[in-house]
Amino acid sequence: MKRIAFIGAGSMAEAMIAGMVKTGLVESKNIIVTNKHDEQKLQRLAHTYGVRITYNREELFKDTDIIVLAMKPKDIKSAISDIRDYLKKHHLLVSVLAGVSLQTLEEGVGKQIPIVRAMPNTSATIQKSATAISFNRWVSEKQKQIARELFAAIGLVTEVAEEQLDAVTGLSGSGPAYIYYIVEAMEESAEQIGLEKDKAKQLIVQTLIGAAEMLSMSEKQPSELREAVTSPGGTTEAGIRMLDQRKVKEALIDCIQAATKQSKTLGERLRVL
Repeated sequence: MKRIAFIGAGSMAEAMIAGMVKTGLVESKNIIVTNKHDEQKLQRLAHTYGVRITYNREELFKDTDIIVLAMKPKDIKSAISDIRDYLKKHHLLVSVLAGVSLQTLEEGVGKQIPIVRAMPNTSATIQKSATAISFNRWVSEKQKQIARELFAAIGLVTEVAEEQLDAVTGLSGSGPAYIYYIVEAMEESAEQIGLEKDKAKQLIVQTLIGAAEMLSMSEKQPSELREAVTSPGGTTEAGIRMLDQRKVKEALIDCIQAATKQSKTLGERLRVL
């Protein structure tokens, strides 16, 4: 893997840096990072991972092959304006910004630059992200492989058509938060039924890990796995009946659809650079 520049130093940038350094995909000396104004954050990344940091655009782009856009989506306009003149056709531009389309980026840079749009999630911090990626027409096969390796360093990678990325954002991009929300409810319930908080958390976490492994390893559908542990007149049936009465499945469906819609709305707001 060649030299990589990160524009933005938030949680997703750090997750990617940690994954690349940990897996040996990129040497820390070949990673350079900048952000808008938080020098303390840059210094911490330099100390933790051994990466180089700069606020100098010439230094940022010197011998750089891959540029990762990892700032907040609202800052994309100023970021593109800052780097537009430095971008060359050999650069691979990688965006992890929710809602910012390939077309928006192409129009912003105003050049035939190969661009990868990716939607990781926050589990990237432990190299367990579910990441979907799409490419514009100028990305070569070699560059596609580089992008796959880049995101494989932080978890699972799958390629999708760009028009599906808003749905990916609503499903897996925001997905960890939905799970945390459910865990919050399970913890509250555990406290109400008399379980100690730390022990309850251990039980909940292992239950989630076990269920996830079952889904991953089994050829059975989720409904089949659920039915296998739902005995007539049993405790699980009583719990599932309450979930059905409260329309939890419908609420989760609406939740993902709302997040998908919001991703599209954000994309419309950011469409013009």
